[in-house]
Amino acid sequence: MATCDYPECKAEGEKISRLSPEGFLVATGKKAYSFREAYRRFHYCKEHHDELMTNVWNRVRSKDDKEDDHVAPTAI
Repeated sequence: MATCDYPECKAEGEKISRLSPEGFLVATGKKAYSFREAYRRFHYCKEHHDELMTNVWNRVRSKDDKEDDHVAPTAI
C-alpha cells in the first residue's frame, strides 16, 4: 500500500482523496472525461485525512479568503 502523501509522514496511506496536502484539487493535465480522471489522487493516513478535511471545511465555511484562484472542493 502507498504511504501517506502528507509531507514527512511515513504512515500507510489508507485513505484516498482528490485533495492535495494543501487542500486543493490538482489537475492531471490530461484530457479527462470524468472527475476521477481530471484530478490527481493522493493517499493519506487517517490522522492526516481527518486534519485535511477539517481544514478544508473550515475554509469553505469561512466568509474570508474567497478571492484566491483555487476551485473549492464543493464546486465540482
